[in-house]
Amino acid sequence: MTALPAGVDRDIFDHRALFAIKTIRDTLGCTIHEAIDVFAVRHEELRRDRPDDFAVGPEEYGRGFYS
Repeated sequence: MTALPAGVDRDIFDHRALFAIKTIRDTLGCTIHEAIDVFAVRHEELRRDRPDDFAVGPEEYGRGFYS
């Protein structure tokens, strides 16, 4: 995966998906749909590798977010 700013991971951990997606778009110069795809991949990687760093559990994470 292309190197993303550390703030993306912090936003993902802290349940701030919209901020993470905006940073991904700004960094990669991609569409919103592409940024959501990148976000999903990075989220899965972090859930797998650093599950204890998340502010909310996987059941709660996407609640209220519709794309």
